[in-house]
Amino acid sequence: MEELNSTPPLTDPQLPEKRQTLLTVLCILTFVGSGLNLVSSWMFAAFYDIFVIVIKEFADKFNIPGVDAILEAKPLFFFLSGVFYVGSIIGAVLMMRLKKAGFHVYTIFQILLVISPMYFMHLPGPNFLDILFSGTFIILYSTQLKFMH
Repeated sequence: MEELNSTPPLTDPQLPEKRQTLLTVLCILTFVGSGLNLVSSWMFAAFYDIFVIVIKEFADKFNIPGVDAILEAKPLFFFLSGVFYVGSIIGAVLMMRLKKAGFHVYTIFQILLVISPMYFMHLPGPNFLDILFSGTFIILYSTQLKFMH
């Protein structure tokens, strides 16, 4: 009779660990954002010649500044950006599985995404919005490290 009513203790190491809601939301946002950027980066790399024509026409029509810097980037930049987005997704998958290593993988690839345009587009510094978004996600993910192993 006692066997039927017994419940495992709450600290049983075989029970699955509970992922925090914030971590789940951050990972989902990373999957969506990095996934869309991955697809667009690889599309730009694959169809670079068409991309250049469209961007030039669009920039001329709407007088958009800064297009020259984007056009300095070659297909390799867009291909590598896609690779860096894959790295960010892998980091998020690991964090979804509560692995601390995922945070480090994610952070490294986010840093690469922030600094790579400076090299490929010959910019004097990183884009403020890139720093803001990447930095915010890194800080928010870091608050979840205590729940990972």
